[in-house]
Amino acid sequence: MTHATLPTARLGAHGPEVGVQGLGCMGMSFGYGPSDAKESRATLERALELGVTLYDTADAYGAGDNERFLAPFVAAHRDELVIATKFALSIPPDKPTTRVIRNDPPYIRQAVEASLKRLEVDVIDLYYMHRRDVNVPIEETVGVMAELVREGKVKHLGLSEVTAGELRAAHAVHPIAAVQSEWSLFSRDIEAKVVPAAVELGVALVPYSPLGRGFLTGSFARAEELTEGDFRRQQPRFTGENAAANAALLEPVRAVAAAHDASLAQIALAWVQQRAEVHGLPVIPIPGTRKPGRVEENVTAATIRLTEEELGLLDPIAGQVAGGRYADMAFTSAGRE
Repeated sequence: MTHATLPTARLGAHGPEVGVQGLGCMGMSFGYGPSDAKESRATLERALELGVTLYDTADAYGAGDNERFLAPFVAAHRDELVIATKFALSIPPDKPTTRVIRNDPPYIRQAVEASLKRLEVDVIDLYYMHRRDVNVPIEETVGVMAELVREGKVKHLGLSEVTAGELRAAHAVHPIAAVQSEWSLFSRDIEAKVVPAAVELGVALVPYSPLGRGFLTGSFARAEELTEGDFRRQQPRFTGENAAANAALLEPVRAVAAAHDASLAQIALAWVQQRAEVHGLPVIPIPGTRKPGRVEENVTAATIRLTEEELGLLDPIAGQVAGGRYADMAFTSAGRE
């Protein structure tokens, strides 16, 4: 039994109720350098105890390793959690560091069977299209995803990094429960078109990297501080002059954090959580961590309420950020809007 401390929100009009904060699991086996498996497993358990019920992974995270890592935890708590995974980033056998975006029907069917096997489940609760292949009509992609629902292999559908137009076209084929995109004090491009479309259609927003990939926590100030193999070392916002400029933008966050006797991470997350009220839709951020103590810190952010004055102090930050959230923005919603 869990002892929930988080309120809940619904994913889409007919989706499951989940805690208003989920857990991004990628870093437990991919992307952020070495991890401690025992500590990561303790993190999963602590999150569930605190009412975190949405667990996010993808087949591309460690070429399936993250799904395999989560399988025992999912099996032990199958009726207590919602497991979300994704397809679309294909890894060529001869190029293990390369990702090729595929949305074609044969690949989707191959991908879902592989994810079901790695997760050791009969059905995936929330299945996302990870990235958009513009060469395949989205109606065709979602049509196949809808078939997976009818076949009982998937319960609910999600999309990641789609434009407002793509979301509307997809939703016309089959109800979309959630859209996942980057959304934080540093990244607010989805507010212009994607968020209004989600409100219109009754779709939940699942912000990934709500802590700016850790930069908003103050845990590092430039890419060189990160371990070898950490993919953030290649991201524009964390290198060179961009990093120095962006580190200076944390000062208002520090001021608000001091007023609440809170951490920078808690203020950054509280800001994201309050987007639900600002825009009028369910918002379930999925901060990633590998430490039980960080989960406790993150969950507490859901109880922090920022004043209008504090929100006003934080509001200008995104417009001053130096560098894009990816070196190539073509594969994001902002790159296609």
